[in-house]
Amino acid sequence: MASITYRALWRWHFHAGLFCIPFVIVLALTGSIYLFKPQIDAFADRNVDSLQVTGRRASGEAQISAALASLPGSKLFVYEIPREPDDAVRVHVYSPDGTGRVVYVHPESLAILKTVAHTHRLTEIVRTIHSELFAGRTGTIFIELAASWAIVMLITGVFLWWPRESRGAAGVLYPRLRQGRRVFWRDLHAVSGMWVSAFAMFLLITALPWTTVWGAGLKEVREFASAPVKQDWSQSRADEHAEHQRAASAVAIATPLTLDLIVARVAPLNLEPPVRVYLPDERMPFWRVRAETQNRPLVRELEFDANTGVVLNDKGFDGKPMLDRVIGVGIAAHEGQLFGIGNQLLGLATALGLIAMCVSAVVMWWRRRPKGALGVPAARVEGFTIRLPLAVLIVCLAILLPVLGASLLVLLGTTRLAARAGA
Repeated sequence: MASITYRALWRWHFHAGLFCIPFVIVLALTGSIYLFKPQIDAFADRNVDSLQVTGRRASGEAQISAALASLPGSKLFVYEIPREPDDAVRVHVYSPDGTGRVVYVHPESLAILKTVAHTHRLTEIVRTIHSELFAGRTGTIFIELAASWAIVMLITGVFLWWPRESRGAAGVLYPRLRQGRRVFWRDLHAVSGMWVSAFAMFLLITALPWTTVWGAGLKEVREFASAPVKQDWSQSRADEHAEHQRAASAVAIATPLTLDLIVARVAPLNLEPPVRVYLPDERMPFWRVRAETQNRPLVRELEFDANTGVVLNDKGFDGKPMLDRVIGVGIAAHEGQLFGIGNQLLGLATALGLIAMCVSAVVMWWRRRPKGALGVPAARVEGFTIRLPLAVLIVCLAILLPVLGASLLVLLGTTRLAARAGA
């Protein structure tokens, strides 16, 4: 029975890797880049910051007007407060064709320093590949399916490669380098897995709230379990852009308060950048200031009365439902922003470990496969008789990961037919 269970696990491990290795490599590469989003964005904007500002800064309203005038017909989305007094002002707008753009305005001269389409920024291109493979909702489904099978790959891999008869740390904690290529590639695969499996599993689990099917289910559970508070993450880039466009299309309303006054009121709060100001409009007739840092525990949002400037709401991380706080911490860690450079380097090491696992798996398979065959253990009817704990694990995973469950039914059905055909 043990050998049957092992054979079944090996088959699932093989099929999981066969499907998800290309996706895992893409996700690991793009994720490695996105971990360093703050540094990459700062480098891309290095020519529009640390400017020469010697005189009086123009008003916030004048800066917005200059940005809108540079793109006739565009609509304001949000004003971003400069991190430093001599940095360019970022004015986020939507052009008539619906493209989100960032207009960089000199805070004193009102010169337009550059205009960048939001989707053309390197980090946004990487994020789009990472989340949907440039394939919209279809891409998000494939990403969710790959992530689900990657979880299976990690669980079965740990079981298959667990050092039951190991002598010492060689081949477990570090690869053996002098026992031939076959041992080296086997050890590289196993050692990488032993070191990064737990961290990789964390990344996969914390990515689930963004997914289409699992994320939608979580949204239902969240709304049932707590007060209806808007969540800080989305299941689709399309939904995210649609929400931003609706906000930009709302009609602005005049108030006796100036943008500069609102900026001055939030300055002593030392909000974590980027800090963005949403002007009053017909949808939200109040000033809204939000610290939109990737480090979710530092996110804070304030609402000011449009006429008096009195604080109407001060929403911090501690005021969110417990489920949202747990997810927020997970997302911040997933993006490498929870505890600074150490978090980024840990994420990078995990991504590189995943790539090493995938590459070594492909090399082992290519070297060992029989000519003209895939090289997976033959399917047998009796192979479907598995021990109860394993059956429980499979059922639990299928329930918790619906996309995985659907694909498992397809795989088990086709495997059974293939086994019977070859019997």
